[in-house]
Amino acid sequence: MTMFLSVEKQLEIIQRGTVEIVPLELLQKKLERSFQQKKPLRIKQGFDPTAPDIHLGHTVGLRKLKQFQDLGHQIVLIVGDYTARVGDPSGRSATRPQLSGKEVEENAATYLAQFFKILDKNKTEVRKNSEWFAPMSFEYILKLLSHFTVARMLERDDFEKRYKSGAPISVHELLYPIMQAYDSVEVEADVEIGATEQKFNLLAGRQLQEEFGREPQVVLTLPVLVGTDGVNRMSKSLGNYIGIADPPDQIFGKTMSIPDGLIFHYFELMTDLPTSELEKLAANLADKNKNPMELKKQLAHTLVRMYHGEVEARKARDNFERVFSKRELPEDVPVFPLPAGEDGMPIIRLLTESGLVVSASEGRRLVEQGAVELDSERVSDIQYKVPARFWKEEKILRVGKRRFLRLIESLEQARGLDK
Repeated sequence: MTMFLSVEKQLEIIQRGTVEIVPLELLQKKLERSFQQKKPLRIKQGFDPTAPDIHLGHTVGLRKLKQFQDLGHQIVLIVGDYTARVGDPSGRSATRPQLSGKEVEENAATYLAQFFKILDKNKTEVRKNSEWFAPMSFEYILKLLSHFTVARMLERDDFEKRYKSGAPISVHELLYPIMQAYDSVEVEADVEIGATEQKFNLLAGRQLQEEFGREPQVVLTLPVLVGTDGVNRMSKSLGNYIGIADPPDQIFGKTMSIPDGLIFHYFELMTDLPTSELEKLAANLADKNKNPMELKKQLAHTLVRMYHGEVEARKARDNFERVFSKRELPEDVPVFPLPAGEDGMPIIRLLTESGLVVSASEGRRLVEQGAVELDSERVSDIQYKVPARFWKEEKILRVGKRRFLRLIESLEQARGLDK
């Protein structure tokens, strides 16, 4: 039998880091009923597998789900294999490109593996919305669509802006909030979690549940995580993200690059630091006589520990301090032997084949931004070729502040260096 904390204590935990709970009174009522009946609430969040990896921005919702899970409630994770083919228009100024079923399936497998770094897999109910959308008849779809009006859809801020600016709105995009709302009907959600920009979709779920004769869900919105640039939401396409599958040194280094103004925000949303410690943190950040660098190192260490363990967190911190405080190279800089018999290796090809960047487009962007150096000399030409011969000396390729590569002439030289 599940043992629950008091309703007051549960509310205290649930409200941490939230923007809005609609309506708060209904959540309290649901928690009281759950406590009395010793019956878990069903807490839903949907994720569209539109890309293979997740970043810290995704974990804002996952960590809130974990809080509910630790309180004894049932987490229902919706893998939006059908909604991903539409693409959530929330916060978008243009139509998302549509994905194939194969792309969605491949991304979903990676997503789930990373989700369970945070959630308890054995206590999580995973559903795909293809379960109900794939067999749905066109007659039923027409019935479902009749619950909403075009005028209501155009009330959405993002649709309204696009409509007024003359930007196209595809008809299939209008279906997205209805599809997300119907997910809540199918899984009988008591609470749905989402970012603030998804509020319209979440409220649509309340409406549709009522029209199907169900008790409406509570809407819980969470802040959008600002990326490492301190301006835009965290996004892989903007390059301002910290991936939970990133190597420890990258997580540590990227965290150290965030503006000081985000330190508290990240601690609050990304860690389990107790409320009392958060209050001390806020006081330290407000003290002009204290350097926030140590607090940022503490944050970076915590994030690496969460996803890679304490040993890797210590190594990442040592490496960071070696590179930035002592101006030395980190330990274990990977060695890359240049192919023999070539008239130099194109810089973009070198960046991708060595694994310093994940794609050629990222490599081009970094070169154009002046973030690539060869032996401390900036490489600014995307057509540049790294010389094939160094006359038996290694060279150091540096990308940004945290990625290094030792370039050597041949595999034979690599074996010599390793002896």
